[in-house]
Amino acid sequence: MKKRLYYIHDPMCAWCYAFAPTFETIKQNLGEDFEVIYIPGGLAPHTTEPMPQAMREKIEGFWYQITDVVGTKFNHDFWTKCTPRRSTYLSCQATIAARLQNKEYEMIGAIQGAYYQRAMNPSDEETLITLAGELHLDVEKFTHDLSSQEVIEIFEEELNKRRKMYVNSFPTLLLQYKKELYPINIEYNQPEKMLAHIKDLSENIYF
Repeated sequence: MKKRLYYIHDPMCAWCYAFAPTFETIKQNLGEDFEVIYIPGGLAPHTTEPMPQAMREKIEGFWYQITDVVGTKFNHDFWTKCTPRRSTYLSCQATIAARLQNKEYEMIGAIQGAYYQRAMNPSDEETLITLAGELHLDVEKFTHDLSSQEVIEIFEEELNKRRKMYVNSFPTLLLQYKKELYPINIEYNQPEKMLAHIKDLSENIYF
């Protein structure tokens, strides 16, 4: 039986973007007896309202803070080139639509790159469709699936799953054994330390 590692995230979460290089190293070194399961946690529901100026300044401030703490670089042109909205549900749905074509992880990375490096707005459907094309997905299927009842229902199920896990911050990693969930401490820029924690915990609870 494979060991399950849940990664609860939001593709537009700046801390998740900062964690991405560490998580990539973890994924590459977990071993074949682990299954990684992604749960898009949903930071902010759909809205067409522009982000208030105070919120824009607060969120951009987080970007500077993350750069200071983790070293992650952000393209701050986003704040002048785009009309920000506090709306991440559509990008979460995009990761599920990509999952239906076996490219969920790739879509997560594409959304982060578009948002934080290319000054593109993943709250906009056009951005997500562009990314689907760049990932060589079936764009017609992706466009249909993005706001389909099937994807919305899957997303709602995963929001409920996240709530039942009592997860309220992103990123979160949980190791599952039977019905028990074991939290893994998030250590930015320290994948070796996290891998040691995961493997030590898995060996103790599985054997």
